[in-house]
Amino acid sequence: MASPSRRLQTKPVITCFKSVLLIYTFIFWITGVILLVVGIWGKVSLENYFSLLNEKATNVPFVLIGTGTVIILLGTFGCFATCRASAWMLKLYAMFLTLIFLVELVAAIVGFVFRHEIKNSFKSNYENALKQYNATGDYRSDAVDKIQSTGCFIKVMTIIESEMGVVAGISFGVACF
Repeated sequence: MASPSRRLQTKPVITCFKSVLLIYTFIFWITGVILLVVGIWGKVSLENYFSLLNEKATNVPFVLIGTGTVIILLGTFGCFATCRASAWMLKLYAMFLTLIFLVELVAAIVGFVFRHEIKNSFKSNYENALKQYNATGDYRSDAVDKIQSTGCFIKVMTIIESEMGVVAGISFGVACF
């Protein structure tokens, strides 16, 4: 057993580690809230644009909502584990963080590698929506109307190209953080 003076020397270090871990976990929790909000915003406001991508892309808001919810729950678990200083809970939390890091890393790499396919898919689906344009309120026709109200298709494509790199970079940065 450690001497009383030795225990007194380690107490400030443990307190410092707890504080840093709580701050990190809080930031992690905030990123979960941001993902949840972006997912809800994407589902509510951008659903028409997702309809111009392939069928799998319409699930993107649900993936963001689910990921945000999981991160919020894990962040809450991490705060609880840190406050209780439970070794097995902290190990479980570290395992989940490692898993999330790997998933975010893969998502960033896939998004960066396939960014041109996403652009081409958007372009071909947009052209198909123009051919099948129907002013009666079809969801793809609504998307065409909204895109044309931003000025032109080329402007939207330029935004998609420029933002895909930013999104992949942010995902990679968050994963590394």
